[in-house]
Amino acid sequence: MVKVRLRPIVNGINLPTVLKTAILPGDTIESIFIATQVGEVLFIRNGEIRTFLDIRPQILQLGTSGGYDERGLLGLAFHTQFYYNGLFYLHYSVAGTQGPGVEPKSFQPDPCDPNTLNLKWENRETQYDHIDTVEEWGFNRNGQPQKRRTLLNMRRPYSNHNGVNSLNFSPESGKLVLTTGDGGSGYDPFNLSQNDLEIAGKIIEIDVSRYPYIQSPPTVTRFDELPVTIQDTLTVIAKGVRNITGISFQRYNHQYIKYIGNVGQDLVESIFSFIYYKPLPVPQLIQALSMNMEPDQEGFINLGWRGWEGTLPTPIIKSCTTNPNQDEKTIAYFNEAVKTSVRRIQPLTSYYHQDQRSDKFAGTALTGVQAYMGRAIPALTGSVVFTDLARKGSPAPAQGVLAYTMARMDGKLNDYRIIETDYSFGSQAAYYVSLGTNLDQTRLFLGVYGSVRVTDFNQGTVFEIIP
Repeated sequence: MVKVRLRPIVNGINLPTVLKTAILPGDTIESIFIATQVGEVLFIRNGEIRTFLDIRPQILQLGTSGGYDERGLLGLAFHTQFYYNGLFYLHYSVAGTQGPGVEPKSFQPDPCDPNTLNLKWENRETQYDHIDTVEEWGFNRNGQPQKRRTLLNMRRPYSNHNGVNSLNFSPESGKLVLTTGDGGSGYDPFNLSQNDLEIAGKIIEIDVSRYPYIQSPPTVTRFDELPVTIQDTLTVIAKGVRNITGISFQRYNHQYIKYIGNVGQDLVESIFSFIYYKPLPVPQLIQALSMNMEPDQEGFINLGWRGWEGTLPTPIIKSCTTNPNQDEKTIAYFNEAVKTSVRRIQPLTSYYHQDQRSDKFAGTALTGVQAYMGRAIPALTGSVVFTDLARKGSPAPAQGVLAYTMARMDGKLNDYRIIETDYSFGSQAAYYVSLGTNLDQTRLFLGVYGSVRVTDFNQGTVFEIIP
């Protein structure tokens, strides 16, 4: 059993969606940066917390239906040359873009009704929930952060599944990596994640060094709606994404293992890993599909959603009529599960929403995945640490879970173990909402919130995970 301590770094902040470190231009030490869902970027240097950026007026009004929300400031990434060029990137839901949403408002597939399995997202320019944007920022002459340009404007069908910790720079390619959720609702109603032309449900690389300066990029949902000059700077690493809580790169024998966590639907939370991949240039995708050809899938990563939920064919859950204490689990998309069965990669590890084993836990939602290369906690060195929002079935107040798994190169499903913590949250709920690391992955940071409602302000604490 691995036991750790949680050392509070800062408390009384809004819900922390991203935890990272960077060295400010002209500085000599790493600062801890915290992006909050409501639109602040805070940083801690020498134990003092300051505001780096505040874009709250530019964030869509959150929590309008009950307080729980998956929109807001979702991504923050620092350029690999940030110390020299001062460039950083934001992904957020734009104020004033609230739309009417799409039909159906809530969705569950019915294997007995083929119409429910083949829905189309129609009238996209008027039927959508909101618009997300990805922007490049830098420092002006006064040393203040300033927006430089917009990279992407994405129209989203539903409010949820927009990704979180959604921007990272790849140490392999030097490109900005954007992780997008499948567009929301449940069960991916329009199967956007498997459609090669859809931006939703993908992991995308953006070559910011070649990205054109366009005054106002169009608001789109598909790659083929983008100007050719933008298409030329985009490649797609993966599809079959439901909702990702970031991507972590771990150096291994002059290569990098990529770890991604895919949030589950009803039963399974999954962490995937891969080393080799062959991203598909967006122009190549568009050309192949325009000729009714299938793009070369060799080395292209497919997580399997919506046909697969982690290790299982995606199920729908019904109460058993003969025994209300039991559930009936029916395969929702049998044909899609068959079609993607050999194309998808297997998870590195999965954990479940129902689990009776004494050394495991019943999870709610995966909220963070980070490789750990430090030596301060020897049992975790070289491992992949992950967080779940809240353990299911435990007595109130709710509390999240820390766990870890080890990398393996044989492609087999790996086991995981719980990490015990010493910290007492007392009668306060403690949802584990984010996980971060420093530049060389020797320190781990945990974001905890006292509520699942973004409108319950100032209930956040950031901890460092220490021996």
